[in-house]
Amino acid sequence: MVENRPFLTFLAHLVLILGVVVVVFPVYVAFVASTHGPNDFLSGVVPLTPSTHLIENYSTMLTAGMTNAGAPPIGPMMLNSLVMAIGVAVGKIAISILSAFAIVYFRFPFRNLAFWMIFITLMLPVEVRIVPTYKVVADLGMLNNYGGLIVPLIASATATFLFRQFFLTIPDELMEAARVDGAGPMKFFWDILLPLSVTNIAALFIILFVLGWNQYLWPLIITTDQSFYTVVMGIQRMAAVADAEPRWNVVMSAVILAALPPVLVIVAMQRLFVKGLVETEK
Repeated sequence: MVENRPFLTFLAHLVLILGVVVVVFPVYVAFVASTHGPNDFLSGVVPLTPSTHLIENYSTMLTAGMTNAGAPPIGPMMLNSLVMAIGVAVGKIAISILSAFAIVYFRFPFRNLAFWMIFITLMLPVEVRIVPTYKVVADLGMLNNYGGLIVPLIASATATFLFRQFFLTIPDELMEAARVDGAGPMKFFWDILLPLSVTNIAALFIILFVLGWNQYLWPLIITTDQSFYTVVMGIQRMAAVADAEPRWNVVMSAVILAALPPVLVIVAMQRLFVKGLVETEK
C-alpha cells in the first residue's frame, strides 16, 4: 500500500489538473473570442490566441449594446440582474429562516404536516407552475417590474429544510436559558439563533445569488420592456439574432462581463461559504 502511494498522489494531481483545465478552458475561449473582430469567426474556427479588439468590443457592449438584436447596453441589464439576484437571495433566506424557526420552536397543530407540505413544493418549481404563476402576476399588475421578477421566486423549501436541520442541532438549554432571562421568542431569534446562523446564511446567500443571477425562463416570460431585461436574456437575444450572423466577439464580451458579479461574490464570501458548509455537515 505504501509503494502505491506516490502513484495515487500523481493520479490525484493529474485528475485535479484535468478538472481545472475542463473548467477554465471554456472561460479562456470566451475571453479570447471577446478580443477578436467580427470577421475572425467567419471561417468557423474559434481562435485560441488573443487579438487587439478587446477595448473596442467591451466599450461597444457597455455603451451601445446590439440594437439589431434587441439587446440594450449591458450595464442596465446587469443592474436588473443584480437587483433580481439580491432580492431573490434575501427573500428566500428571510422567509426560510423564519419558517424554520416557527416549525422548530413553536408548538402548534399539524406542525410536521406544515413542514412536509413546504418540502413537497420541491416538486413544483417555477417551470412546472409557470402558467398559473404568470396569471397571478399579470392580474396583480406586476409585469415589467422588479416585484414580478422577484416575488414568485422567493419561496424556498430547500433553504427551509437546511435551516430546520441546523436549528435542531442547537441545544435546548440555550432556549431554556433565554426563557429564564426573560427573553421572548423574537429576542431569542435575534440575539441567539441569527448570530449562530451567519455562516449558514452566507453559504446559502452565495448559492441563491448565483441561482437568481442565472434566471432565464421567468424573466423572459414576464418582461417585454427592455428596461427590465436581465443580462442572461440579453445574451440569448444577441446569440439568436435573426437574419444575420451573431457578432460572437461582442456576445463573448457580454458573457465575460456577466460572469464577473457571481465570481466576485464567491471570492468575497468564500471563507464563510466553506465554513457554513462544514458547520452544516457537523
